[in-house]
Amino acid sequence: MLHSILGGLNRLLTGNKLSILIYHQVLAEFDPLRPYEVTAEQFDWQMKLLAEHFTPISLSEAKQALETNSVPERAVCVTFDDGYLNNLTVAQPILAKYKVPATVYVATGFSQGQSMWNDRVMHLFSDITTQTLMLEGTRTELGDWAQRRDLAQKQLMRLKYLPIEERLVAVQALYDENELAAPEPVMMNPEQIKQLSQLNIEIGAHTVNHPILKVLSAEQQQHEINESKSQLEAWTDKPVKHFAYPNGAYGKDLTDETVNLVKKAGYETAVVTDWGTCAHGDDLLKLKRFTPWDRTPTKFHARLVKSRFS
Repeated sequence: MLHSILGGLNRLLTGNKLSILIYHQVLAEFDPLRPYEVTAEQFDWQMKLLAEHFTPISLSEAKQALETNSVPERAVCVTFDDGYLNNLTVAQPILAKYKVPATVYVATGFSQGQSMWNDRVMHLFSDITTQTLMLEGTRTELGDWAQRRDLAQKQLMRLKYLPIEERLVAVQALYDENELAAPEPVMMNPEQIKQLSQLNIEIGAHTVNHPILKVLSAEQQQHEINESKSQLEAWTDKPVKHFAYPNGAYGKDLTDETVNLVKKAGYETAVVTDWGTCAHGDDLLKLKRFTPWDRTPTKFHARLVKSRFS
């Protein structure tokens, strides 16, 4: 009954707006180091809810609808950032089950056997039997999962805005200092990316190295934006029309210069991480998105409806 009421409010009061949802991973099982990532069980009921109470459409369909002022009622797009293997092995079968299209934005520099820099940092804190780590020259107690998450986030924030090479060197230094081997890769390789592209999933670009584009020169930004597109088109034998800005906060992580470079590269849409919905007349290269954090169907549905009042 409550879902019917929420669906009615959505239909009557929010107009022809488009919601774009952000995901990263869909985990086979809960990970206490990543409690914000949905599990397969959670993702299943979320996609079922979208199929029953919303109108899931592809990003290409959304682009055309936004241009022609023909966005369907309760329209929603599902997107994933980075290019994790579980997008193929865990998420795609669930998406197919409920006939929900999706777009996966791939950071191509991590598709050749190495995990993303942030996952390499998180991995340092993932073994509960490891009680201490050397962090910035100091032997540090790790504690419980909450303390580990806090320590990991501090390291991520310390490294996030460094230049690409400096950041990668700093991550490797953490491994060298603690005499640890690199983790098993968790990203899709080119063959898996092509496989996913053949399963009703659009592949978009997310740069090569996942840098904060704003801190790069125009030439460096252009390389990241163009090279990822070229690589993905070669791997999938399909045009790559969609782009996601790393981190994605307009003004903080990207500028108008970045947007112009994305336009010059030939992308049809690009997404930021600024909260909100999309409507006819919005800039197709700065489409807003929404992260569905809630872990119960009612709260998930209610927050989705609430987000559409923006």
